[in-house]
Amino acid sequence: MITGKQRSYLKSLANSEKPLIQIGKGGVTESLIAQIDELLESHEIVKISVLKNAPILARDISEEITNGTNAEFVQQIGNKLTIYRESKENKKIIL
Repeated sequence: MITGKQRSYLKSLANSEKPLIQIGKGGVTESLIAQIDELLESHEIVKISVLKNAPILARDISEEITNGTNAEFVQQIGNKLTIYRESKENKKIIL
């Protein structure tokens, strides 16, 4: 579990980042979870863009993704989500 100060720091890091992955009409699938899992391992913080044609809302998608990848939810602004998980081998962000 991350604290409020840690979340604030992660938000500041994610502010300048572009979304690394998009979720569209296919929704959240096993392969998408696997992709996000790999991105979390290499980047630690991942910004996700939910397209307007996605079958479910961004806030529902965030729950599904964080449960599937054991990541922490950082923030949601509109249709963009940010999640964080500490990398086991490529640790870059120190909280």
